Amino acid sequence: MASTAFFTALIFLVSVLKLILGVMASTVGNPDCGPIVAGDTDQIQFALNLEFLEAEFFLRGATGRGLDSIAPSLAKGGPPPIGARKASLDPLVARIIEEFGYQEVGHLRAIITRIGGIPRPQLDLGVQNFAKVFDDAVGFKLIPPFDPYADTNRYLLASYVIPYVGLVGYVGTIPNLVRKNSRSLVASLLGVEAGQDAVIRTLLYEKANQIVQPYNLTVAEFTNRISGLRNKLAACGIKDEGILVPLFLGAENITSSNILSADPNSLSYARTPPEILRIVYGSGSEYKPGGFYPNGGGGNIAERYLPKA
Repeated sequence: MASTAFFTALIFLVSVLKLILGVMASTVGNPDCGPIVAGDTDQIQFALNLEFLEAEFFLRGATGRGLDSIAPSLAKGGPPPIGARKASLDPLVARIIEEFGYQEVGHLRAIITRIGGIPRPQLDLGVQNFAKVFDDAVGFKLIPPFDPYADTNRYLLASYVIPYVGLVGYVGTIPNLVRKNSRSLVASLLGVEAGQDAVIRTLLYEKANQIVQPYNLTVAEFTNRISGLRNKLAACGIKDEGILVPLFLGAENITSSNILSADPNSLSYARTPPEILRIVYGSGSEYKPGGFYPNGGGGNIAERYLPKA
């Protein structure tokens, strides 16, 4: 029994080290990782891209209905998302995700009311897109394709993919805002986004060593692979970690639990808009739309990187 536990831990450590080395290799000759030049309005409106994504994924996953059924004016005439549907969730998670969805509606309303809105971009929340994300994360084709709507575990893992990106985006935005009202708004948004991410990570941590059926990978392994993929795509170092880590990445190098992803001083990581676009496009380039945004993101910041017509 002891030797089995040792080899399991060794395999886990090796897999994490491989991800770290992969990220280090991907950041050689890395793209610009510094802050961009943009006004408060453009920076906050950029966040609407992630808020739309979260609102539609949570609302449709929990209730089968999206923004067009609940607050259609917030979409500003943007097209409905592709492929999203009600997920097969246990009662507890269904209630949590439904609450998260309504919270995202509030976020959209707060930003649009105070700053001004943008049309909802075309979103791809279909099974095929998620399947590609998870294939890219694990490094091989999952059979059957990963379906985020199939059961609670897979939906939570798909949820792990999304809110954290918005969270670190808000952390990166606040220092660059000029107006006090702007900083106050984003700080308030960040507080709730951080809470959502913590809940999702805690729910996954409770199942960390469970095998995700029908795949021969645990919940923890999936989170490490997803975090590794995001680090690789963003190409700006390690700013993302799974729910179980080697001690040298844990809090004060003491814990292997990693319910909150944070740096060596337990401070939140931050990302810039180009880093976020590289991740959510799934292309590793802010100039190459795809992934969750087949036609690219909306607002002045995302559009500055899109090919000119």
